[in-house]
Amino acid sequence: MTKTNRSKATRAAMIVALALAAAVARAAEHTAPVAGDFVLQEFHFRSGAVMPVRMHYVTLGTPRRDAAGVVRNAVLILHGTTGSSAQFLQPIFAGELFGQGQPLDATRYYLVIPDNLGHGRSSKPSDGLRARFPEYGYLDMVEAQYRLLTEGLHVNHLRLVMGTSMGGMHTWLWGEVHPEFMDALMPLASLPTQISGRNRVWRRVIIDAIRGCPDWQGGDYKSQPAGLRVAAEMLYLVSSNSVLRMREAPTLAKSDELLDRYVAHAMATMDANDVLYAVAASRDYDPGPELGKIEAPLLAVNSADDLINPPELGVLEREITRVKHGEAVVIPASDQTVGHGSHTKAVLWERYLVRLLQESRRP
Repeated sequence: MTKTNRSKATRAAMIVALALAAAVARAAEHTAPVAGDFVLQEFHFRSGAVMPVRMHYVTLGTPRRDAAGVVRNAVLILHGTTGSSAQFLQPIFAGELFGQGQPLDATRYYLVIPDNLGHGRSSKPSDGLRARFPEYGYLDMVEAQYRLLTEGLHVNHLRLVMGTSMGGMHTWLWGEVHPEFMDALMPLASLPTQISGRNRVWRRVIIDAIRGCPDWQGGDYKSQPAGLRVAAEMLYLVSSNSVLRMREAPTLAKSDELLDRYVAHAMATMDANDVLYAVAASRDYDPGPELGKIEAPLLAVNSADDLINPPELGVLEREITRVKHGEAVVIPASDQTVGHGSHTKAVLWERYLVRLLQESRRP
């Protein structure tokens, strides 16, 4: 190659590289998470309390409206108990779903990920009211999500509602409370039935451990009460599967080491009142009687090694038959599943999301 040709090739390569960099920069700018807060004035809790409620949220992408002004590309993504929007920005979730060409491509969809009432950077007991914060339930949380969308973000329709664990339970409720508001529903790691059996027991253990601990002091503790340690240990117990735990901790010493590390992190990052309220919020969850109201196609996905929603109960298989356009999938246990936490490992179930989006596509 002559010097002139090499120079031309170098310039061409630089032009391509610059164009690529610019395209990547534009894509990154378009899809970068944008955080915000919206205050719901005079929020009416079902308990009768009324107060302003701050809802923190993250969005990716841009809303698109049709000729009638209806938003057609909004997706609501809901987190689990004691979680926040941050869990969905991890590579195992966002890296599988939000990129260009991926199922929830943020250049095509408008993704709305709130910190739910009582969680993250939204209003919660640890902001100052402590145990004087109004008791809230799942129906309150769904109402706060709805008001954030309609009043704060001016979203009047959802392409999809999806959620994990508690967020999955909220997804069932969304289909019942606002049946015409969405095109599709995808609850993950949840059951459409009242909290009962072992699922209620582990929650009661946490609630009783915190409330019954003398150093809780009615919620006005100076440092995190000892009951939070029990809560953390219980969350550790139910969050994975037995095979994975044995692989991670094959000896007594290693088991104690991992548990101690988890509890130490929880004591440094969690608040007992916040955990107490979040776990107790499931008291009003009971979607069973209203499943027939769900109109949108619904695809529920659980995993076979989920200790909180074990498939041997048969609840999902029984109840899904009452949903007009419902389907249920239980992912077999494998060396890739991680128990209840499989809900955030998108590679395990994204093919079902793709199918749901295709089958619920508007003509």
